Amino acid sequence: MKIPVTRATFDQVMLPNYAPADWLPVRGQGSRLWAQDGREFIDFAGGIAVCSLGHCHPVMVNALTAQAQTLWHVSNVLTNEPALRLASKLVAATFADRVFFCNSGAEANEAAFKLARKVASDSNPAKDQIIAASNSFHGRTFFTVTVGGQPKYSDGFGPKPAAISHVAYNDIAALKAAVSDRTCAIVLEPIQGEGGVLPATQAYLQAARELADQVGALLIFDEVQTGMGRTGDLFAYQAYGVTPDILTSAKSLGGGFPIGAMLTTAAAAQHFTPGTHGSTYGGNPLACAVAEAVLDHINTPEVLAGVVAKQQRLQAGIAALQAELGLFSEVRGKGLLLGAVLNEAYANRAGDVVAAAATAGLLLLQAGPNVVRFAPSLVITDEELDAGLARLGTALRALV
Repeated sequence: MKIPVTRATFDQVMLPNYAPADWLPVRGQGSRLWAQDGREFIDFAGGIAVCSLGHCHPVMVNALTAQAQTLWHVSNVLTNEPALRLASKLVAATFADRVFFCNSGAEANEAAFKLARKVASDSNPAKDQIIAASNSFHGRTFFTVTVGGQPKYSDGFGPKPAAISHVAYNDIAALKAAVSDRTCAIVLEPIQGEGGVLPATQAYLQAARELADQVGALLIFDEVQTGMGRTGDLFAYQAYGVTPDILTSAKSLGGGFPIGAMLTTAAAAQHFTPGTHGSTYGGNPLACAVAEAVLDHINTPEVLAGVVAKQQRLQAGIAALQAELGLFSEVRGKGLLLGAVLNEAYANRAGDVVAAAATAGLLLLQAGPNVVRFAPSLVITDEELDAGLARLGTALRALV
């Protein structure tokens, strides 16, 4: 028997650690969502950069339906065909030799940080320092949220994991000053997502690679938000030409079905011997079948080139609104991960923009109080893009 629910049900039965919108989505198709009350929304948020192929894409629906009729779960006491196929394709498409599957970006980063510590500990237990960037975001486990350089997410939970340092993003001198023989890992997002959609400079990532090599540390790229075609390359590191030792992926990897992955070299992977780390659901056949279909669809010249073309169309639309209304100081990012930075006259009003957009029938995101974030489907149609931009215009005009 189905229990009737509304948005008000959330306040009665769910923990109050979220503050969801006052409407309940019940159906999605392409880059559109429909509310319980019938309202339609254009989705420029993509489930926080997750819905890489939009909602209910037939590629994903078909893969899930077919796998659901064959094999759901076996745990890692056994392996399975979808997991091995997906891992093989990720290895073939990247620098990596080995893959570990889990269920989320936080879990992928947790595995990455544990692996970095294990590699170092196996030769020198004192080599335990992890260096990360201020205003970074790496997940919500206690380890990952502490590595993330935003104390507001890690304060209030007791003693934090130790030997974690934070330095200013894109500051080569600060990074160089922090690195020592005790450093086991340097952790960076090629583009800071939650921290304001702020891209790394080429020189910064190259310096991180060189510094890691100098002290025998591992370079970890968190590509949970930037990976799987989001920037117009399969992974952002490929455009920079700077190769990490460990890369983490999630979000767009499953297109909405929960899955995460840690990719690494054979040299690092050998330190995770049987029993050192694991996941009950990691490598689940359902998740891997969907992710394989998503990877096959995204990792094509047509889709990746389409991301670049859609970026240009989206940026041109934002630029036209900026010329009319003058709210933004810059638009930064790459591909379909863009951040429009509010100018001083509209400081700290990103939340107001997101709220006004929702009223106009458009879903947007924040990346801090001053940045409006855009992360739509990688295959959003031109018609959907234009319709969303028109609604953005309506929202912005309501604020000026």
